Amino acid sequence: MSYKEIYASWKSDPETFWMELAEGVDWDRKPSRALFRESEHYCNWYSDGLTNTCWNAVDRHVAAGRGDQLALIHDSPVTDSVTRVTYGELHDRVARLAGALQRQGVGVGDRVIIYMPMIPEAVMAMLACARIGAIHSVVFGGFAANELAVRIDDARPKCVLSASCGIEPGRIVEYKPLLDEAIETASCKPQFTVVLQREMSKGQMTEGRDLDWNEFVNAGQPCDCVPVAGDHPAYILYTSGTTGQPKGVIRPTAGHMVVLHWTMKNFFDMDPGEVFWAASDVGWVVGHSYICYAPLLHGNTSIVYEGKPVGTPDAAAFWRVISDHDVKALFTAPTAFRAIKRVDPDAKLLARHDISCLRILFLAGERADPDTIQWAEHHLGIPVVDHWWQTETGWPIAGLLMGVEAAKVKYGSCGMAMPGYDIRVLDEAGHEVERGELGTIAIKLPLPPGNLPTLWNADSRFVSSYLEEFPGFYNTGDSGYVDEDGYVFVMARTDDVINVAGHRLSTGLLEEVVASHRDVAECAVIGVHDDLKGQLPVGFICLNAVEGLDSGEVVAECVQLVRKQVGPVAAFRQAVVVPRLPKTRSGKVLRSTMARIADGEEFKMPATIDDPSTLDSIATALRTIGYAQQ
Repeated sequence: MSYKEIYASWKSDPETFWMELAEGVDWDRKPSRALFRESEHYCNWYSDGLTNTCWNAVDRHVAAGRGDQLALIHDSPVTDSVTRVTYGELHDRVARLAGALQRQGVGVGDRVIIYMPMIPEAVMAMLACARIGAIHSVVFGGFAANELAVRIDDARPKCVLSASCGIEPGRIVEYKPLLDEAIETASCKPQFTVVLQREMSKGQMTEGRDLDWNEFVNAGQPCDCVPVAGDHPAYILYTSGTTGQPKGVIRPTAGHMVVLHWTMKNFFDMDPGEVFWAASDVGWVVGHSYICYAPLLHGNTSIVYEGKPVGTPDAAAFWRVISDHDVKALFTAPTAFRAIKRVDPDAKLLARHDISCLRILFLAGERADPDTIQWAEHHLGIPVVDHWWQTETGWPIAGLLMGVEAAKVKYGSCGMAMPGYDIRVLDEAGHEVERGELGTIAIKLPLPPGNLPTLWNADSRFVSSYLEEFPGFYNTGDSGYVDEDGYVFVMARTDDVINVAGHRLSTGLLEEVVASHRDVAECAVIGVHDDLKGQLPVGFICLNAVEGLDSGEVVAECVQLVRKQVGPVAAFRQAVVVPRLPKTRSGKVLRSTMARIADGEEFKMPATIDDPSTLDSIATALRTIGYAQQ
């Protein structure tokens, strides 16, 4: 079947479509139907079915005689080590960890916070929770103690699984003191913690509360998988909220499995047994969906990478991993490739490694500018596919079904709507706009399987955050348009659409033009307050690592590019060169924080910021052009 046939099949009979996809996973009791519509706002999928995620991700492959196949490859340039774990070994270690948790009283519905670096034990912890029906909540390793405490108080976990430290290029991040401070700060105290002591730095244990990981696991007895209802929460994943209080996105067990299993072949074109690499972190939704669950559900080998795209040790890091482990598909953020391109603009380091095994590159996380895609296409000689989704959805909203057909890539587009997603572009009054016209991207309810059914202990906030503004629709919070061929163009968060003298302009469009300059490694554009025009765009430019560049000349040329390609209406006259853009640890540029600095407004330091010093350089740069004076 073609993409159009698959999408039409879903549209014409969604119930049959989703029930057929459910045949891809094992059930203890098959569901009687797919959709359970509870009300205007709330629905669940496969609710009366019984199943277990760990069985589907681990046990069934071992039962099928594939226990000797590699499940995980831990590649850690920061510790100069590689560890390989077969499905059989994974089964034994997960079953024993799950049994140890059970012995301590952890069971169905109990929450377990996982606060760990990129090591195999982090994935094992997630699977062990799924095995016994506990609800895990992974917090990005090294998150500040206050942010961890907020999540402890919201999830109210029975225990915390952690490690003594994480390793960053050139430094060790001590997790244990952060965990201790978070527990001290939190009003809800977990009953116990289990700490994996890493040789690089061992943590100080608290008697009566902290248990040593290896002793804990070794004393446990392997346990069987516990069947849970189809709508049972597999996990809670916190995402940032506009109020500063994080939102706990719930991921339902059955729908999550069904769609992730389907995407591995149809979307990512992977066959069981092949090596898939999502170069992300288990602390983010990509790590949940495409490091841990989807590859294992499909019987692939998943890479757990403890390193960076550059600096561990250089800009050839990705090429080495691909070559060493026979990676067939790579999924990463555009930011990673911009970092590689900036350090090695001509991709000279690529010649060190044979990456002919790589068939396809997938980009997501933030908008992939055409220049980055074309650079990757040119140097890798393979399809480069942008796609778009959110923590809330758990799997792609739009993309290309590369396992179904060799679809056309349109630069600047994240592809076409996936089955289950009825995408509409709405104006401020909630009316659908014409094809090609900019507006808010919304999805007609019900959301498909795998999407959040609500927020953890916050039903009313779920409605107000996502469903209230456009009744009958889920508001993605992104702006963009759909062209005549059905390709979706996500241009910016709705907050990043600026109004210049009554003209609505996407900062994403302006960034796309600036990024096309040969000497620009990456850039960001924000809107700043202007008494006359309402807002004016200001650009921030990071240059390629090329000697002799005249930054003033590059800025002037970028201004002219925008004037030529967008027009004088953009009023793009000011840009500054900065060493780095402020980003979250997952690679998203903190545009709204930059705009607050420019307008002299107070702001809260984002908990997810990768390097707080980058905000200082932004403020300094803004002062040179007359902003950020307060």
